[in-house]
Amino acid sequence: MMRRLLLCVLLLIASPLRAAEPLNVVASFSILGDFVRTIGGDRVSVTTLVGPDSDVHVYTPAPSDAKRIADAKLVIVNGLGLEGWLPRLVQSSGSRATIVNASAGITPLKLGSAADPHAWQSVPNARVYVADIANALAAAAPDDAELFRTQAKAYLEKLEALDREVREAVAKIPPERRKVISTHDAFGYFAAEYGIQFIAPLGVSTETEPSARDIAAIIGQIKAARIPAVFLENISDDRLIRRIAAETGAKVGGTLISDGLTGEKGSAPTYIDMVRHNIKALTSALDH
Repeated sequence: MMRRLLLCVLLLIASPLRAAEPLNVVASFSILGDFVRTIGGDRVSVTTLVGPDSDVHVYTPAPSDAKRIADAKLVIVNGLGLEGWLPRLVQSSGSRATIVNASAGITPLKLGSAADPHAWQSVPNARVYVADIANALAAAAPDDAELFRTQAKAYLEKLEALDREVREAVAKIPPERRKVISTHDAFGYFAAEYGIQFIAPLGVSTETEPSARDIAAIIGQIKAARIPAVFLENISDDRLIRRIAAETGAKVGGTLISDGLTGEKGSAPTYIDMVRHNIKALTSALDH
């Protein structure tokens, strides 16, 4: 009996029938990479071009990125003008990969005269991304379609619960305190979905350190509008932050995560972690 069992094991090991290779997918940046990994599990092999803690807006592709795209079956992109560098990269790679626009079906807000690409900041929009990605994975690897749809369904339920969590947290903030200053323009969809107003500071560019005059203008603006919290990502000098807080009474709310996840050891290695980090930072600054 033992000899027969051993023979069966050896035959299985020697069998030429092996599991199909995982689907090779490239995601343009870390948030999309997280969506793909969550839906695809071990049936996808995901490469993210713009990694954690990096800015997709100003990314400069490396030669190795063209090879990654050339080897991929799917390339998942945000669209809405976010990855301006990507079409040339795809062309130069000679790739025949299917390009999947994960924001398809979302009505974009305007950012100036262009579309605002930061649609993932609304959790209901993130659910659209997940559905689009799940459909694309299922079409590219039909044998695993049922698995992808099952895992997407479970993730969509988590996102639905996350959306409720955010709404419940915002509801506890007094309506007159639901406004912050942030130098980053990535939160238009969050503002539209959840009712927190993000106000651009006067006279400040995200590309330069603010001058004394800029700081004075921000202080005047905060006092006039009675803004309870500031998220000024480009002010790196703690003395300036303390001055703004001391002269206005506004809280310094810390860092909001917008265009990319953190590394594994950071505060937001996944999309759900990112949303929870941001709502905790906002409510901590605004709730009292």
